[in-house]
Amino acid sequence: MARKTKPPLTWKLLGTGAATLSGIAVRKLTDAAWYAARGTTPPKNPAAPGVSWPDALAWAAFSGLAVAAGRLLAARGAAAAYQSLTGKLPPGVNEAG
Repeated sequence: MARKTKPPLTWKLLGTGAATLSGIAVRKLTDAAWYAARGTTPPKNPAAPGVSWPDALAWAAFSGLAVAAGRLLAARGAAAAYQSLTGKLPPGVNEAG
């Protein structure tokens, strides 16, 4: 059985920091974009009885896409920063994808 190795602390810190900053930025941007497009604040609880189905579905689609894109940007940015600092790819990341 192959022994698992722990990821370096640098990679853990970069990944966690990028994910945290991305989450904050995505939340602020999605709220602002929703308000700019709709003129109302986004539904904080799409399951609440006062939220219409179209609004709940639109918010779910919009925020889901934004979160996925934010995670991708954070992961790629953290990997690039790690490679820049160490000269090698982070653990679990390979050239071919």
